[in-house]
Amino acid sequence: MKELSLNILDVAKNSVSAGANIIDISLVVDESGYLTLTIKDDGCGMSQQTVSNVTNPFYTTRTTRKVGMGLPLLKLAAEQTGGYLSLESSQDMADHGTMVKAVFNTNSIDFMPVGDIISTICVLISGSPEIDFKFYDKSDTHCVSLDTRELRAALGNEVSLAEPEVGMWISEYLREQY
Repeated sequence: MKELSLNILDVAKNSVSAGANIIDISLVVDESGYLTLTIKDDGCGMSQQTVSNVTNPFYTTRTTRKVGMGLPLLKLAAEQTGGYLSLESSQDMADHGTMVKAVFNTNSIDFMPVGDIISTICVLISGSPEIDFKFYDKSDTHCVSLDTRELRAALGNEVSLAEPEVGMWISEYLREQY
């Protein structure tokens, strides 16, 4: 993938497929230039066997194809910059879900651009309006946040987050913060 936002879209769509009720996406650049991407969900989680195999491109739980490239490509992208990918998942009834963490050295020539993160977040929200998303992006130039639970509280139950007007508002709201 050519942009980090596409990796985010892929991993977050896996969270949707895992039955998550809330998906937390954060991008934080520290003072030394390392970007930490974290995607955390409260979905069904993965078995430890799946966790140990999921970064292998020839392993997938999907029946429609024999390869799974999302996490292997994210891991490769992080490692090419001198960073890493870590994955935690639990199927425990009390504390289920998955957390993907990828760390990138933004000063590396191999660091891919973040890309159109606003469109990615808007697509995720409008494509899965029943799920809550929490988005946070912080660097030395900006601090952007959005929590769909706050939108739901303001809009009430009668307005879907999939409505085009809501999507346009979310896009403008995020653009103003950047």
